[in-house]
Amino acid sequence: MVRCMLNIWGVILFLRLSWITSQAGILLTWLIILMSVLVTSITALSVSAISTNGRVSSGGAYFMISRTLGPELGGPIGVVFSFANALACALNTVGFSETVRDLLIEYDSQIVDSINDVRIIGSITVTVLLLISLAGMEWESKTQILFFLVLMVSFINYFVGTLIPATPQKQSIGVFGYRSEIFLENLFPDWRGPEGDFFRMFAIFFPSAIGILAGANISGDLKEPEIAIPRGTLMAIFWTTVSYLACVCPAGACVLRDASGNMNDSLPLNFTEACEGLSCGLGWNFTECQQSGTCSFGLSNSFQVLIQVSGFGPLIYAGIFAATLSSALAFLVSAPKVFQCLCKDNIYPYIGFFAKGYGKNNEPLRAYLLCYIIAMCFILIAELNVIAPLISNFFLCSYALINFSCFHASITNSPGWRPSFRYFSPWTGLFGAVISVVLMFLLTWWAALIAFGLIIFLFGYVVYKKHCQLTTVHIFTRWFRLIRPQCLVLTGPPTLRPALVDFVGSFTKNVSLMICGDILMRNSNEMIKWLNQRKVRSFYTSFKASDLREGARHLLQASGLGKMKPNILVMGFKMNWQESSNVDNRKNTVNDQIKTVFQSKQGKKTIDVYWISDDGGLTLLVPYLLTRRKRWRRSKVRVFIIGEQQTMENDRKEMKTLLQRFRLDVHDVIVMTDSERPPLAKNMRRFEEMLAPFRLNEGQLDERTAQQQRTEFPWKVTDKEMDALRLKSEKKVRLNEIIRRNSKYAALVLVSLPVPQADCPSSLYMSWLDTLSCGLHCPVLLIRGNQQNVMTFYCQ
Repeated sequence: MVRCMLNIWGVILFLRLSWITSQAGILLTWLIILMSVLVTSITALSVSAISTNGRVSSGGAYFMISRTLGPELGGPIGVVFSFANALACALNTVGFSETVRDLLIEYDSQIVDSINDVRIIGSITVTVLLLISLAGMEWESKTQILFFLVLMVSFINYFVGTLIPATPQKQSIGVFGYRSEIFLENLFPDWRGPEGDFFRMFAIFFPSAIGILAGANISGDLKEPEIAIPRGTLMAIFWTTVSYLACVCPAGACVLRDASGNMNDSLPLNFTEACEGLSCGLGWNFTECQQSGTCSFGLSNSFQVLIQVSGFGPLIYAGIFAATLSSALAFLVSAPKVFQCLCKDNIYPYIGFFAKGYGKNNEPLRAYLLCYIIAMCFILIAELNVIAPLISNFFLCSYALINFSCFHASITNSPGWRPSFRYFSPWTGLFGAVISVVLMFLLTWWAALIAFGLIIFLFGYVVYKKHCQLTTVHIFTRWFRLIRPQCLVLTGPPTLRPALVDFVGSFTKNVSLMICGDILMRNSNEMIKWLNQRKVRSFYTSFKASDLREGARHLLQASGLGKMKPNILVMGFKMNWQESSNVDNRKNTVNDQIKTVFQSKQGKKTIDVYWISDDGGLTLLVPYLLTRRKRWRRSKVRVFIIGEQQTMENDRKEMKTLLQRFRLDVHDVIVMTDSERPPLAKNMRRFEEMLAPFRLNEGQLDERTAQQQRTEFPWKVTDKEMDALRLKSEKKVRLNEIIRRNSKYAALVLVSLPVPQADCPSSLYMSWLDTLSCGLHCPVLLIRGNQQNVMTFYCQ
């Protein structure tokens, strides 16, 4: 919060806010402030959503956006945002230099002239700030706290000064204390000069609201960025908005627009000379300087009104120094850190040199020097009103991309987009993006064209590079492959297994890959037609093979394109596995559109997840993806875990904490404390009856015959194997009893798939699977990951 507030309170507050008030009037100045805050607040909501979408590392806004939306927008935002921060450093340094120059003029101590003095002072100042930054984060943080305290004192000094009766000297420069007639006069605009229009004033003011990402830009230095960024940023916006609105009113109510500063312009009690304007009623005649345009003081002519109004001028100077230097220092620190993270990702050529860090905090010294050079170039312009609109455009461009990235991630149902921040809406993100673009063109159209030209070029380069596969941006590729389920579904002809097709289509539609695989050759055109009629987004691939195992292995290797390759294999359960191991050749035509449970709205039923073992999170990811779909949106996810009676509450809390860190919305966590009990005898008998046709009763056979049968029928279960695996069999029967008891009215049940072992006959393994789903009236998904994490609470 402190860092954001210091970055928001910059040069514009002390040196241009009163002048903007003179041009736009109090009402329109408030409107300008509120418009700026609207843009930054919406962007702050988007940043808060991004920062709670996983634990954030260093790299700030660039890191969060690139990991949310990918390198196509992450790369351009990194370049533009780094450049904008370097420009903001220059802006605040020039503001500081203007103030020092004015002090020198006041004491007749100019170095060269008014422009070159700003250049000289600015060059020295930014060099000192660079040395402070190079000293490390610890020193930089200490200076920020000092600046914050100085600013607080200067604010108090300003408001106290408005209450002190004005002396004749102050009245000569237009300061009269609170007067209703002055307030009413300054309520409405008085546009003057070539810069006198609303959007020009907005362009000059907007840089005073751009510091909202100061906290996000040092995310790597925050203990808990996912908590600190939303709270700190929003609180900073609120308090700085209050301070801006509060500063406008005293200036507008206490100070005339024009004053000469000449003590001889005071009017006697019975004056007869010609006098026009509001000052006449206040005992001063500023008519001559108003008509000739030579007034040196007042809101319209002096940039140092806050100093003149305050109780003790030097304290306002201290506030200006604190505001400008703290903002310049924050931007000088932010830009290199963002650029270093961009360079590390190796998205653009020839910038890897700046990725190197030094010391225990990996300080980007090379990037610091680059930012220093850019800032120095713009400091040489030495005109605050020229630099400010440029900065406004580049920051508005950055904000547009940030808001659009959140909108895009939301509407595309990206599985990696799971922010825990509840106050974000994709439509506010879209509104923020649109209004930022509109304002860019209204403020400075040519700068907007340059900014968008740069964005399009950078975006196009990344897309071209990615498609040509000139390089692999491994971080983004890894994110895509791990998080997005890309499914090869062994449907055979899809017409035979419509429920399996509908189920996988429920969470892959529009967001990830689905391939319906058929091991035997069939008429593929009919199958594609059937899928299209069912509105399932899927490829259909047929493959000729001698058996299912060989065909599935080859399909997994051959299907897909580039990085879009299957990472999940989905199969239907063969209900008649005990009678037949052959493929069901039942003919279903393309017109057989059988309705399945996955095509209906599920209402408020539950999705029950029996998380028996950690498989990398796939068992938890699938129900989350389902609940993002319209038909399953009202369904509640319940997670069942195994635990002990004495540690039940602790186990439940730990699991809920883990799920919260994964940003998964789970309705309840239930600890099963009775899973170790033996199953009921009748259920165990039913299991044994199911397995009976596949038993090898060695006691009734001679040794030679028994050995021959073991060789010819390896799927048959021997007495020895049955005894060795009896405990596992009992556990499966017992788990089925628990599932039937708890999930009688569930819409879907997910159970951890037992890992097949080499010493377990296939018939026994199939009996386990059949037993787990026995007696349930809803679809059952037996699921198993390969221990590779598909979810993470880090933003990666």
